[in-house]
Amino acid sequence: MAFTNSVFGFLKCYVFLTVAAGAGGVVLGYDRSQLATYMWVSQGIIGVINVWGQLDLVQQIRTGNVVSDLLRPIDLMWAAAATESGRFLYSMLVRFSLPVVVGAVFFTLYVPRHVITYPLFAAALVLSAALCFCLRYLLALVCFWLLDVRGVWTAWLLMSGLFGGLQFPIELWPDGLAAVLRATPFPLLFQGPLDVLVEKRSFDVLGLQLGWLVALVALSRVVQARALRRLVVQGG
Repeated sequence: MAFTNSVFGFLKCYVFLTVAAGAGGVVLGYDRSQLATYMWVSQGIIGVINVWGQLDLVQQIRTGNVVSDLLRPIDLMWAAAATESGRFLYSMLVRFSLPVVVGAVFFTLYVPRHVITYPLFAAALVLSAALCFCLRYLLALVCFWLLDVRGVWTAWLLMSGLFGGLQFPIELWPDGLAAVLRATPFPLLFQGPLDVLVEKRSFDVLGLQLGWLVALVALSRVVQARALRRLVVQGG
């Protein structure tokens, strides 16, 4: 996976650097080094934020094994969050580093000018992963009603990358759509921490992430409570 991410890193980086070369070296307020950093670090944090990782809860609900999970002394959501926390730490060690190192070897990456940028980026990345978990948890809970969430999951996969700033900053979308996206948590998944790293934005990103995280955790608790009240185990 890290190798594949590195290959796509070359493709994305060359495309945007070519565009920058024809636009005086700056695209959407990002200079060449900022663009290179944006593209390569975005490839590194794919596995960390893990928008494509479906929670085990989906299969547990479909098979009815979720009943066993409910008998355990830990809440369903916090158990899933603990699992995701371990995966996050593993991905930081294994999947984040290789694409970033490859990008640093072949391109001139942006070096933050302020020391505080590093802890701010780390905090933004943790919050992005937490936001992504909440959104994926809500998608998993939909399985209590639909049983098969493949359609919903496919829509999520398309929207999370395109609207989250993974392929390109959302400012490339038409102004009207970009304005709508800014009112959603999607740009905070990828573009938020990347903008912090290249020092285009800072504390405002973390504030928005914290606000959305509180809202999504509260929503998840409400939806989970409703889902468990209507739980039906197939065949039992």
